[in-house]
Amino acid sequence: MDIKRITTPLDPEVARSLRCGDMVSISGTIFTGRDAAHARMTAALDAGEELPVDLQGQVIYYAGPTPAKPGHVIGSCGPTTSGRMDAFTPQMIEQAGLAGMVGKGPRSQDVIDAMVEHGVVYFAAVGGAAALIASSVKECEVVAYDDLGPEAIRRLVVEDYPCIVAIDAHGGNLYEDGPARYRVGQ
Repeated sequence: MDIKRITTPLDPEVARSLRCGDMVSISGTIFTGRDAAHARMTAALDAGEELPVDLQGQVIYYAGPTPAKPGHVIGSCGPTTSGRMDAFTPQMIEQAGLAGMVGKGPRSQDVIDAMVEHGVVYFAAVGGAAALIASSVKECEVVAYDDLGPEAIRRLVVEDYPCIVAIDAHGGNLYEDGPARYRVGQ
């Protein structure tokens, strides 16, 4: 299978060209953020305030990296369960202009509906490969909510970050289509 090489910020035409099951290699800048950061960002949007980072066209990685060992840019950097961000995600897509997300696990129908409406793609990071993922991170900087520790928003510069298109901008869903291929008698 071919690996599609994409760069960030994510071009809307590129996002719409991806299909669930595509192997992707991402290079460029992505941001990290988990539950606590999403709660603060959506509270800021509700209050009519600007976000601490401009997420227009950007990709956010649901991860809370561990501290870097000496000589390394970042510690272990595996994905967290994306469903924990589902309550915040439609607003992040609609108001902040988020173009892509990286995490693990299925998403709610509300998230998928917002993705289809706005041409957003959801990538699954390779499970159990936190060290491999960390090796694709070339720069790491906390850019907002430093008090949240591992859940602070970080700007990562990545090169050949490996992932799979889990849910595409057309509603194609690997979490539904993949298991369906192996069901017997249906």
